[in-house]
Amino acid sequence: MLDPFPPSAFTWEHAAHLLNRAGFGGTPEEVDSLRRMGLPDAVDFLVDYQKTPDDYAAPAWSVPDPAEVEQIRLLRGMRKGSQERIDLQRKIYKTYSQRMVQLHEWWLERMRTTGRPLQEKMTLFWHGLFATSHTKVRNPLLMWQQNEAFRQRAVGQWNDLLLAMAQSPAMLLWLDGNQSKKGAPNENFAREVMELFTLGEGHYTEQDIKESARAFTGWHTDAFTGKFYAIPAQFDKGRKTYLGQTGNFSGEEVIGILAREPRSSEYVWERLWRYFGSEEPNPGVSSALALQFQQSGLEFKPVLRTLFLSREFYAPGVVRAQVKGPVQWLVGSCRSLERTLPPTGPTYQMMKRLGQVVFAPPSVKGWDSGVSWISTNTLLDRYNFAAYLVHGRPLGSGAGGKQNPVEKAAAKMGMAEGGDHPQPVAFQGVDVRKLFSPDELANPDALLAALERRCIQAKLPDDRLASLKSFLSAQKSSNPETVRGAIRLLMSTPDYQLT
Repeated sequence: MLDPFPPSAFTWEHAAHLLNRAGFGGTPEEVDSLRRMGLPDAVDFLVDYQKTPDDYAAPAWSVPDPAEVEQIRLLRGMRKGSQERIDLQRKIYKTYSQRMVQLHEWWLERMRTTGRPLQEKMTLFWHGLFATSHTKVRNPLLMWQQNEAFRQRAVGQWNDLLLAMAQSPAMLLWLDGNQSKKGAPNENFAREVMELFTLGEGHYTEQDIKESARAFTGWHTDAFTGKFYAIPAQFDKGRKTYLGQTGNFSGEEVIGILAREPRSSEYVWERLWRYFGSEEPNPGVSSALALQFQQSGLEFKPVLRTLFLSREFYAPGVVRAQVKGPVQWLVGSCRSLERTLPPTGPTYQMMKRLGQVVFAPPSVKGWDSGVSWISTNTLLDRYNFAAYLVHGRPLGSGAGGKQNPVEKAAAKMGMAEGGDHPQPVAFQGVDVRKLFSPDELANPDALLAALERRCIQAKLPDDRLASLKSFLSAQKSSNPETVRGAIRLLMSTPDYQLT
């Protein structure tokens, strides 16, 4: 069991840390609210998020349009290789590409506006663990369905989530489960579910892969409608030996064995500690969390509550020691600055350059994290995009690199042609009069204190504070554009890249 953090020691900075890690940060007023609740109630508020109403609308196209269903029917009746079929297929995939860009924005906007930050933070975690990309699935409906499956099971049962992913139409297409049948089992999902999703290398054998692949035979999905179905005649009913157990296992039974395997509890809590706590492994913490997970019936919610109430979560080496991922950087910036996302196309291109396009992880391993988010190029991009977010002016950088169809669609959505590259269109800059009081805007010292409180929830090092003060002193501090300049400078410090 972890050591509980004393509620009496719960400060404003601890409340900010909780909101940053269990969500995407927020305004000073939101941190104030958590601080006033006190630690136990603040954690309950975040973990018991079902008590908070959620009426975020699904994409309009999440309900199949009869006209589109008819198009698919026509497509399937056309001769393969015919020009008519090629033209219709191009038309469908062009629509799908545009919808993927919309879906990308839909989720980021949900993260920005949600009253259930932990639910979205866990949804992002599961997306990174069960990394599935639209570049192969090529159907926004299936990607949205999988995203909803993560959301609905975000803090639920491990077995339930694993089975939902095993039978997810997007996953079946992504790891070729759709092609698996008796006598010719496909081993991709059987391998990755152990290597990357539940156990890690060295905790299973090649025979376990072969045997479990047989259990997953006969599962299929319709690539356009996303309907899951099983073909009994294609299922291998023979005896199988899997992780030391023998029987005529079905795919559902193999998933159950895997969920109950103690190593899978350790693996997923190692990953969750890295996600919520620290990039530095802490075997003692993750083992304690995994043990409670086993004892609580493989349910995530009670163990997350323990984590957020623990002394280890608020240790000095954990608070403000995590590099923000691009999604955390963008969504957190918009939440703390009380501003909207940039237009659709520029947002997509921004996230591409920063290295985290949701629904398009770089591989089945998902994204690397920690310091890998930062390179010379991405750090420069963060500085440039900080200017875009704060001032709302177009940047000097374009999309760059070879574009896939979805990226081309993004480039045409909210982008203006300019020079060799499309340029992001201008949009509304930060409203500084909403963020700061007249007294703060009139006094550089008060403004700097308010900036620290809103943007990093900590004190800047003396040299960087002096630089900002020098900048403000040389300007008219009540000028909105000058204040925006100060925000941008603060967002360009190393301190702002941490959470």
